[in-house]
Amino acid sequence: MDYSWAIKEFQELSATELYKILQLRIDVFMLEQDCLYPECDNKDFKSAHIFAQSGEQIIAYARLVHPGISYSESSIGRVVVHKDFRKFGLGKELMVRSIEQVLKTYPNRGIRISAQAHLQKFYEELGFLKVSDEYLEDNIPHIEMLHQSA
Repeated sequence: MDYSWAIKEFQELSATELYKILQLRIDVFMLEQDCLYPECDNKDFKSAHIFAQSGEQIIAYARLVHPGISYSESSIGRVVVHKDFRKFGLGKELMVRSIEQVLKTYPNRGIRISAQAHLQKFYEELGFLKVSDEYLEDNIPHIEMLHQSA
């Protein structure tokens, strides 16, 4: 499978890239996971965006939220892999690249995430520790997790 990675601040995204990112996020989070929530929450403006593209299709994406926006620490959110590409390990590669980028940009600031509870083991394998009780976010059980670099 041939694909390439990009990391861009919001203002660097082309209109087509932004459209395809939002399309992937809406297709997975709102349609596939049946969650109705405000997808455009103004955090995109204050975030970096990492994505993998195969041809004209965005196949993996995460939002790298700068410190002080969601939490005092940096955050990684909207982590998504297109359903046709989930069997290739892109989720792990996406998170490894995301963690590396956040730690390079904001060393010693930590990374806090709101993770779907069923993915706790996946995130623990990437160096995150559970730091909250389970809570509902968009009717899906979540937990807060903090990267061990913090």
